Amino acid sequence: MPDSHEYDDGNLLLETAKPKVKPPKRYQVVLLNDDYTPMDFVVEVLQRFFGMDEMKASAVMLAVHHDGKGVCGVFSREVAEMKVQQVNQYSRQHKHPLMCQLEVA
Repeated sequence: MPDSHEYDDGNLLLETAKPKVKPPKRYQVVLLNDDYTPMDFVVEVLQRFFGMDEMKASAVMLAVHHDGKGVCGVFSREVAEMKVQQVNQYSRQHKHPLMCQLEVA
C-alpha cells in the first residue's frame, strides 16, 4: 500500500517553503571632518548633491564639524555609491580634501 503522503497535493509544503523576502539594505552617505575644507564648501556640496536647503545643509555641516561626520542621506547601494563618487570627485576638482563614504544604515 502506498504511503498517504504521496497523494498530498503539496499545499502545506508550498506554504512552508515560501521564501521571506527581505527589503534591500540601505546605505547612508557620510561626510567626514577634516581641518582644511571650508565650511561654506561643505554647505555647497550638501545643497548641490543632496538637494538640501541652506538651513539643513548648515546643520549637517555643523554635525560634520563637531561630531567628525555627518549623514547626508540614506539611499540604495547604487545611488549611495554614485553620490560618494560625485562628491569625492567634485571635492578633488576644487582642491579640497573633503571625504565622503557610505555605511550600511
